[in-house]
Amino acid sequence: MKVEKRTLLVIEDDPGLQSQMKWCFNDDIEVIIAHDNKSALTALRRYEPAVVTLDLGLPPDPGGSAEGFKLLEEILTLAPNTKIIIITGREEKENAVKAIGMGAYDFYQKPVDADTLSFVVDRAFILARLEQKTREYEKSKAHNNNFGIITSSPEMLNIIQMIEKVAPSDISTLILGKTGTGKELIARALHTASNRSDAPFSAINCAAIPENLLESELFGHEKGAFTGANALKKGKIEVTDKGTLFLDEIGDMPPALQAKLLRFLQERKIERVGGTQEIPIDVRIVCATHQDLRHLITEGLFREDLFYRLSEIIIDVPSLRERQGDSIIIANALLESIATSQGTTKKRFNDEALKAVEQHSWPGNVRELVNKIKRAVIMSNGQYITAEDLDLDTDNNEELMPFNLREVRADAERHAILRALNHCHGKIAQTSRLLGVTRPTLYSLLEKYDIQVKQKEQLNS
Repeated sequence: MKVEKRTLLVIEDDPGLQSQMKWCFNDDIEVIIAHDNKSALTALRRYEPAVVTLDLGLPPDPGGSAEGFKLLEEILTLAPNTKIIIITGREEKENAVKAIGMGAYDFYQKPVDADTLSFVVDRAFILARLEQKTREYEKSKAHNNNFGIITSSPEMLNIIQMIEKVAPSDISTLILGKTGTGKELIARALHTASNRSDAPFSAINCAAIPENLLESELFGHEKGAFTGANALKKGKIEVTDKGTLFLDEIGDMPPALQAKLLRFLQERKIERVGGTQEIPIDVRIVCATHQDLRHLITEGLFREDLFYRLSEIIIDVPSLRERQGDSIIIANALLESIATSQGTTKKRFNDEALKAVEQHSWPGNVRELVNKIKRAVIMSNGQYITAEDLDLDTDNNEELMPFNLREVRADAERHAILRALNHCHGKIAQTSRLLGVTRPTLYSLLEKYDIQVKQKEQLNS
């Protein structure tokens, strides 16, 4: 069985201690040595170690601790999940406690004992691994939740939380959102999470059925009620008794039928077309529309009293382009399921295709994404899906956020500093207060991000 290699970064300027510590650990730990601030940060970026040991006394001030604390702060900024063990002398316990307060994981007092230090480092690796598994589990939960909603965006995760709260009640719910955003999926999620999940879920599109047939589809009809009514037919409301009825595109419901639906919501009884008997029905109503119902009310096309009956809770579903990162997550999930359903070999997107998916505005939302991927599965020749297979343009010059978290943090930090300098007209004291850092820290950041003195002077002018 192959043992997973673990990477430990030892930051120590004493050659003797470097050699001693390098041979303290088992063969499954790869030890990387760094002797100063610069080499330590280089190794941190290159090897991404899970655990770091740090001696606070580093050049150019090996007798002090300023460089060590500065490096500790930088490591915590660049790699906040890294477990940092402070190596300290017996007389430096105050510094160790201060380092723990800043975010270090643990400290170890010299002189070095191989068995004890190995135990402390092993424990740090175990904790780092457990925390990583927890993060992966939470990410998996976000991507693949119980309702079949594939997402990691805060907007959709908030909607999932809303579904969990609303579903157990029988409150009427109105789902708003543009065409193709997945409003029916939200409605089914409300049903799945409700006490009615064992009863029927029925859906009817009010815009897809002619006006003269919609009433019969909803309320049913008696035999002989009109020409062609050769037998009694139960409507959607009746057959969904004890369950959930989803009325899609409710904004297209004819005014006369709106009045009959309102009466049902008030009395919870129906009469079939051509009938006289009142039939009590227990059904939850969930509606959806891409239209602005309040505007339809002002135009006299939708009843205001019905609107308030249907919208006891409103769920507003964002368009796909408003869900940061979701287009890639959903595309990958769809590619796997569509390729499987069509019996093709497993396929993947190449980098060009992923870039195209991320840049596209998706005016047709998830529905458009489904269609593009179906096309791509059919059109692709090999294992990889290309942007051409998706019929998407890759000439968009929009600059995308980098994937590397260190780059993202560094870019955000640099922009915050420049913005603060502009706001404070280049005055260092004011800028440091605005940023919430000390002046020495700000000077270090200016040097780190190569924000030149000339730039600062220009800001003053």
